[in-house]
Amino acid sequence: MQDVFPEVVFTIWGIPVRDTVISTWVMMALVVGVTLIVRRLKPTALEMVVDFLTDFISEIMRRPADPFLPLLGSLAVFIGAANVIGLVPFLKSPTSDINVPIALSLVVFVAVHVYGVKLMGFWPYLKNLASPVFLLPLEMISQVSRTISLSIRLFGNVFSAEIIIAIIFAMVPLIAPLPLQGFSIFTGLLQAYLFTALAAVYIAGGLPVKPAQAAQEEEAEKAEPVNQELKTIRKE
Repeated sequence: MQDVFPEVVFTIWGIPVRDTVISTWVMMALVVGVTLIVRRLKPTALEMVVDFLTDFISEIMRRPADPFLPLLGSLAVFIGAANVIGLVPFLKSPTSDINVPIALSLVVFVAVHVYGVKLMGFWPYLKNLASPVFLLPLEMISQVSRTISLSIRLFGNVFSAEIIIAIIFAMVPLIAPLPLQGFSIFTGLLQAYLFTALAAVYIAGGLPVKPAQAAQEEEAEKAEPVNQELKTIRKE
């Protein structure tokens, strides 16, 4: 059971470096390396991942996903890899350390306001946030509480899954590994999906609502150059 909890491996200028931090460094190197290899050998695979994330985000937010894809896509890939990297021997899931989910939730908390100010302007966003004024304290409590719940949900699910796997593995060491590894992969990817979906919902909640007609006109304008090109090809 001691292997479940993060342990300090060494210190840098008095700052403790836990095994989850080292796992994060290794995971980031693996993600970058695999991305470069797949990009060279089979670029269509990366295009499929990007298309899936784009459709997933745009469907939740009900608006084009391009401005939000770098953040939400990075969160999905990071959390998915962080949850699964614990299956590699001598490595531990970074998300099983409470500091990592808290940091990710704070990123989402800041992103909600950054995107809101960027798309609406500072004063219009503040006015929308504090309208009516007497509800501002409740709005701030809601912002903080959902940030806390987002971090605790991710940490609790990943940490509890590791504890369950450790207990079952200790009881049935010869039969348990393969089914438990499949369960761990499923749980890790599911938590990445849920975290990204909730982050998209929170960000979309702080943005101005687009009328349906305006959204359709915007999509039509984007599709117009493609339609013109198709017409030109057909004529040729």
